[in-house]
Amino acid sequence: MDKKDILKEFGRNLKAERNRAGLSQEQLAEKIGLSYGQVIGTIERGETNTSITVAIAIMRALNLDFEKLFDKKKYFKN
Repeated sequence: MDKKDILKEFGRNLKAERNRAGLSQEQLAEKIGLSYGQVIGTIERGETNTSITVAIAIMRALNLDFEKLFDKKKYFKN
């Protein structure tokens, strides 16, 4: 399990879901109480390991389950 791959996958999926919701990075940031949209961009590019509280705020703002942002089957083998 490579940390960079996980962050990139999460970010790629976040961008797709944000676009599907018709929100800009700035609009999403504002919706979850962040001061500027650049933070969303760094998450979407996989450049930052965001906090769980920000991840949950994003999921709530976009009305998403975690599985929409992260394919746990890739990383959790039973």
